Amino acid sequence: MPIYEYFCPKCETRFELLRPISQAEQGAECPGCQGPAERVLSSFACRTKDASGAVASVAGTGSSCASCSTSTCSGCSL
Repeated sequence: MPIYEYFCPKCETRFELLRPISQAEQGAECPGCQGPAERVLSSFACRTKDASGAVASVAGTGSSCASCSTSTCSGCSL
């Protein structure tokens, strides 16, 4: 079963649920306030290390992590 991300606009909580594909488009109950939450598009970054140990983005995934303000992963544990 895939993991889907949801966002509750009432309490601004973002959470994930493991659910069948048949339930992918259904809303979910927020675990924080029990209000209605809608599915959001998941985003991720993919990194790899080359033979020398240098970290690089996998093609098409962007140049840095969404939560990172740098363009290199030298401080990353990837």
